Amino acid sequence: MTVARPAVLVVGSLHYDIMVKADHLPRKDETAVGTAWYPKFGGKGGNQAVAVARAGAACRMFGAIGDDAFGRFLRRALRQGGVDDSHVATLAGHGSGISVAILDGAGDYAATIVSGANLQMNPSALANAGLWRDIGLLILQNEVPEAVNLAAAQHARQRGIRTVLNAAPARQLAPDLVRLVDILVVNAVEAEMMGADPVAGLVGASKAARRLADRFGTVIVTAGSKGLAAVGPDGAAFSLAAERVPVVSSHGAGDAFIGALGAALIEGVPLRAACQTASLAAARHVGTAEGPAATVVGGSRPG
Repeated sequence: MTVARPAVLVVGSLHYDIMVKADHLPRKDETAVGTAWYPKFGGKGGNQAVAVARAGAACRMFGAIGDDAFGRFLRRALRQGGVDDSHVATLAGHGSGISVAILDGAGDYAATIVSGANLQMNPSALANAGLWRDIGLLILQNEVPEAVNLAAAQHARQRGIRTVLNAAPARQLAPDLVRLVDILVVNAVEAEMMGADPVAGLVGASKAARRLADRFGTVIVTAGSKGLAAVGPDGAAFSLAAERVPVVSSHGAGDAFIGALGAALIEGVPLRAACQTASLAAARHVGTAEGPAATVVGGSRPG
């Protein structure tokens, strides 16, 4: 009898990303001149799901797309990325989620999202038993309604499945959801928005992780090029310096980190080693700007 490998379930957003390259990010009221643009598969949920699969773990996605060309592009990219899309709903009458991101010459970026179908996800669909078959880890983010995240975390807890919340973008979390989160992952800005002191390096990240651990137990605070700090379920704290790589683009690095972290955790890798694996994945992403899924280049449109 063949035993199925445990899989990661990602509940989250799917966005059709329009990427614009420019020498600098525009200031208020400024019209900056770009040098190139291209569409890309995105959404924190979609990016993390494909990053999980890329890291070698089985992954299933729960999400929603519109009945449009962007939605077809997103579904095709999920399948090409090795993600089970059988629980991604196509919603008639709603447009797919999109984002516009501007990348500057230093590799930094700014983005705006329009959530579209992501805001119409049906929490009751999370009760489908087939969705949870062979699932050993749940990953959530904050680009979908909190009612969806809460329902997913409740189902996971009932099944004894750990929940990872990448609380991005940062927002006020309901106490009921906080109680169901097993591992919180935030960057420096998000940690500060959730009540920690400003994070300027690993010392600040360590302090932020300890403060947030009072509410969440296991916490990982990433500090970009400085590295990360974490507090485990037993209260043990550690920090890891980041790998030094030339920066091509930081866009999507956090999603690469989460995907690799989830893939390691589902295989039973201890937290510190899982963080090391995830940090390496994020560094490779920053140094190569490889997208987490197939990219259509040259300004072509989805078919």
